Amino acid sequence: MPKKPKAALTAGSHHPLDTRIPTLGEPKVESPIRAMAMFAPDGKMVERKFVRDTDRVLVYDTLGHLAHLRPGEEPLSFEMAGPRAKIYFDPSKVHCAIVTCGGLCPGTNDVIRAIVLELFHIYQVRHIYGVRYGFQGFIPRYGHDLLELTPEAVANIHTFGGTILSSSRGPQDIGEIVDALDRLNIHILFLIGGDGTLRAADLICQEMARRGLRLSIMVIPKTIDNDILFVSRSFGFDTAVEVATEAINAAHTEALGAPNGIGLVKLMGRYSGFIAANAALALRDVNFVLIPESDFDLEGDYGFLGRLEARLKSRGHAVILVAEGAGQKYFRQEELIRDPSGNVKPGDIGLFLADKIKEHFVSRKMEINLKYIDPSYLIRSRPANYSDSIYCGFLGQTAVHAGMAGKTAMLVSRWHGHYVHVPVKAAVGQRKEVELDSTLWRSVLESTGQPPLKNP
Repeated sequence: MPKKPKAALTAGSHHPLDTRIPTLGEPKVESPIRAMAMFAPDGKMVERKFVRDTDRVLVYDTLGHLAHLRPGEEPLSFEMAGPRAKIYFDPSKVHCAIVTCGGLCPGTNDVIRAIVLELFHIYQVRHIYGVRYGFQGFIPRYGHDLLELTPEAVANIHTFGGTILSSSRGPQDIGEIVDALDRLNIHILFLIGGDGTLRAADLICQEMARRGLRLSIMVIPKTIDNDILFVSRSFGFDTAVEVATEAINAAHTEALGAPNGIGLVKLMGRYSGFIAANAALALRDVNFVLIPESDFDLEGDYGFLGRLEARLKSRGHAVILVAEGAGQKYFRQEELIRDPSGNVKPGDIGLFLADKIKEHFVSRKMEINLKYIDPSYLIRSRPANYSDSIYCGFLGQTAVHAGMAGKTAMLVSRWHGHYVHVPVKAAVGQRKEVELDSTLWRSVLESTGQPPLKNP
């Protein structure tokens, strides 16, 4: 039997990062998947293969990281996702619940559908419930009824945007949530949400441990911004980039249609500029990309406004992409409001830039034609495209496999081409950002020809 990998240290930094996945106990129930017939192309039946906990995927897969390991130190790795030969829960008795939290995101319904179909058809689970309006659905005073989820109930939901369970923002009492889970006899809770949901999942796990309750918590990471750590691509991201290119195409057409035309497009990306960076590469009609990770000045010889003026004088038009979290140094932080979840809402950089651009060219007595486009809500409410829909199916299936095996306090992710289990504690409270020395950002700069926008 291969030795189970121990928690390793982050290669090169030697800061502890525990990648072990908590379990509710030893899996002793034979998986119903074992009885499913599988046939090879020649018609012969083949043995079904299962994933073991000792199957691992390296967190850092470059020789440079491996070279920094200390003698005897094992490389950091994630547990591989997939069906286990033995599961923890008896499918005939297990009760499952699904809840969606935070903002709308393309593909949420696809994930719900995948979870329900996998539970029902593959594991023969018959008690599956949808919790309405996010964490509010657990709190009695809101009066939200549970929704029974069956294959018939989810048959066509992937064709609609949003979430059939609806959602909400804002913190709820963790004790009341755990009370409800205990009262409803829920054994596996599937949480579909972003960073706030990860924090809630961590607190729920802590409260359950304090009470001695055994419940599997599965997080399917949901964020259009693609900013969750150890998630190479979050679902809905491909759809967001696709719809963003439609806005860019419109902005480019408008910019070409008038003297000194400027198309300004604001995209989502509160802390990370992945949508803006990828959308710029998808069409390559963009001249400036402003993201939260890359600081820029407005005024001065190297400032954005001067560079924009030079662009118009040389080419007669310009297309600008700005992520919503870019340029926040131009807003008084104490004046910004918070959303119901307690997150600071960024100042509206799109309208701010539009005003500053107009003021600049008025002072130069130079005519411009500015068109401002904000497609955020069009993106959020779209059904998933084919790429995201397929991806959502895999995420839902792998979450079910992990939950039925008794895994808990984890999220499902795709990492280096494999589906893996990531501990909630490894990702909570941290964000993935565009690295300014990465191939992605260098490609953006090469594609746009964007010069430095910071004064020395």
